[in-house]
Amino acid sequence: MTPSGSTTCAIAGGGPAGMVLGLLLARAGVQVTVFEKHADFLRDFRGDTVHPVTLRLLDDLGLYPEFDALPHSEVEHADFDIAGRNVTVVDFRRLRQPHPVLALVPQWDLLNLLADTARQEPTFTLRMQTEVTGLLHDGDTVTGVRYRGPDGDGELRADLTVACDGRTSTVRREAGLTAREFPVPFDVGWFRLNAIGAIKYQLTPRFSPGLALVLIPREGYFQVGCFLPKGGEKKLKERGLESFRSQVAEAVPEASVESLTSWDGVKVLDVRVNRLRRWHKPGLLCIGDAAHAMSPAGGVGINLAVADAVAAAGILARPLLEHRLSEGDLAAVQRRRNLPAVVTQQAQRLMHRAMRPVLLGGEMPTLPPVLAKFIALALSRVPALSVLPGYLVGVGLRPERAPQFACRPPR
Repeated sequence: MTPSGSTTCAIAGGGPAGMVLGLLLARAGVQVTVFEKHADFLRDFRGDTVHPVTLRLLDDLGLYPEFDALPHSEVEHADFDIAGRNVTVVDFRRLRQPHPVLALVPQWDLLNLLADTARQEPTFTLRMQTEVTGLLHDGDTVTGVRYRGPDGDGELRADLTVACDGRTSTVRREAGLTAREFPVPFDVGWFRLNAIGAIKYQLTPRFSPGLALVLIPREGYFQVGCFLPKGGEKKLKERGLESFRSQVAEAVPEASVESLTSWDGVKVLDVRVNRLRRWHKPGLLCIGDAAHAMSPAGGVGINLAVADAVAAAGILARPLLEHRLSEGDLAAVQRRRNLPAVVTQQAQRLMHRAMRPVLLGGEMPTLPPVLAKFIALALSRVPALSVLPGYLVGVGLRPERAPQFACRPPR
């Protein structure tokens, strides 16, 4: 085992929550070390949506021009055919935000931008290819982490350890914190399709009989999510690869299924919705999916995790700098961020129930004719109604702004 060292804050996980928290604390002058178990950020199945509230955060941090220079696409609104009328149901353009769009950018590009920026801070350290494997304790207090990296095993002592290592959090498990699980009726199988036509993102799923797909555009290809009944991977494969390829080709004519040569190319994500009753214990805080795993519904998980990180940095920076962190400070983070997590998860569970026949039956939803005509007429005559779903998706409950110590002008 390599000799132990020390830092002020150790962060397990280099996803959006971990990188944002690390950057913000480093800009406050806090000694911070982020552990990322992979050698790079290239993961096909990370979420790609960056919502208006997070684009505003990038503005605050002085990073928006560099983000805007990354290859990405933007969604301004979502239109639906209701009762024979094409109406705008979700409209980000009406939001009072500096960038009223939903941006689609490969998450690895965003994480590289955050990492490159954070490395410019003298108190920031990023340890790639280094996995947190356990915790150090002094009685009931967490005092740091055990890790495994290219040079072997080691220990790092810290005033605070933050779990940003996702829905299967090692840190959460090692701390003995157990999340309450909520039922989810579906899983998602992810795979790639090469593009042979124009790539365009849409909020609504694509359908062929018995199959619903969601498409994320990337450079030259689509990242495709296929909705499956919970635990339905075996039945999917029993239908046969050729049958599946035919269904996919029918739903996505602007892509080629030639790249889908075996089931090895379809990776099934176990979709989970869960939440810790208590996000913290002495010396330890859980945020993002480690505290409250979200489903893909609405694509809001990344933005909630980032908001957790922003709130945590604002509340904890000074106590960490002064080495007087208390569990009351950690509880203050949960008090601020618990309600948005609870409300969002409840909304997702309602969406799951409402959309289950659509996602698992592969058919467009139908509304009672009278209701459909009423909705279409209301949205046509009062277009401003579309701002409410735009706000719920694009901004959400209790949006967070960067603390003043982290704000910078554009570089």
